[in-house]
Amino acid sequence: MATESTRCCVVGGGPAGMMAGLLLARQGVEVIVLEKHADFLRDFRGDTVHPSTLELISELGWIEEFLRLPHSRMTDVTVSIGGRAVTFADFTRLRVRCPYIAFMPQWDVLDFLAGKASAYPSFRLLRSATATGLILEEGRVSGVRAATADGPLDVRADLVIAADGRHSTLRDLAGLEAKASSPPMDVLWFRLPRRDGDRLPFFQRGKGVLVAIDRGEYWQLAYTIPPGAFAQLKKAGLTAFRERVEGLAPALRDRAGLIDDWDQVHQLSVRVDRLPRWHRPGLLCIGDAAHAMSPAGGVGINLAVQDAVAAANLLGPVLRQAGVPDAADLARVQARRERAVRVTQAFQVRILRDLYPKGTADDTAGHVPPIFTAFKALPPLRHLMGRFIGMGVRPEHIEQP
Repeated sequence: MATESTRCCVVGGGPAGMMAGLLLARQGVEVIVLEKHADFLRDFRGDTVHPSTLELISELGWIEEFLRLPHSRMTDVTVSIGGRAVTFADFTRLRVRCPYIAFMPQWDVLDFLAGKASAYPSFRLLRSATATGLILEEGRVSGVRAATADGPLDVRADLVIAADGRHSTLRDLAGLEAKASSPPMDVLWFRLPRRDGDRLPFFQRGKGVLVAIDRGEYWQLAYTIPPGAFAQLKKAGLTAFRERVEGLAPALRDRAGLIDDWDQVHQLSVRVDRLPRWHRPGLLCIGDAAHAMSPAGGVGINLAVQDAVAAANLLGPVLRQAGVPDAADLARVQARRERAVRVTQAFQVRILRDLYPKGTADDTAGHVPPIFTAFKALPPLRHLMGRFIGMGVRPEHIEQP
């Protein structure tokens, strides 16, 4: 078995893992990031880059280069309520370099971060490396066992960061059990061709809810359903499903027929949970591994990146000075980020619950979530919501090494 040694081993090459690895390497900390796939090309990942994340990239001095990547921009979130457009969140008054949400394929974001990280000599990204176990010594996590294309590998590290997503292998291996909340929805992802002149609302309510993301050559579409309702939709048949899509997006009526197999429709079973304790000796969970979020607002990526920044700011100096983060160091990361997670999850699960269908026959246009009554009465609230969604409860900033 091959063996590597490093100061920090990050498991998971998503937004949290790549940002943590990059920022630690920027401080001169030796770091290895394990990514189980050979590349970042996966469909139906979150494509939102929030103003707070764009601000971090600006703080690093890379924003002009980053924005040369293909993307679209959204300056506000408008929802159709009973046939009337209501602006739910407005980002234009945010005092940041980029007061908007950028929609950019996540593989481009991750390739960008990986390219920047690789410029630091203390950074290594190992692809096709799947974490299979933890190395334990006297009750402390001291590394990770992985299966790679070249055979089994042991990576010994003073700190292991689990950034391996909502189905985290390391979280389970460490015996850390998440407390789950009842999710407000599941999501069906699919795509249809986009044509010049197409205009689709970002968020449309009716017999279900449809979110449309402009990917240039095609529309990436998300149809929200009640939790566990996919089997019921399948039983009703593809024709009925296509009619639902056409009802919400009449502009796609001539293309909905291209959905001719359920294999084209990908289910995301929404999971909302949170670890009571994000760490054990030698191991810290961040991002979805610590707190799986609903897709509502696309804020899960934002929170994951903020976790990574906080971890690098608080733990980087310890690792850089040849120290080993202790339980108090790891607890400080959780303490800094936990309130933001709790508030955001409560908002997703409780406040926005009425935004989504209660059953497959529910017409969401017929019931107005109470929060939107306030937004119609007090339009300035849209700017506060823009800050909440765009920046988060506690936005982080990158500290200079």
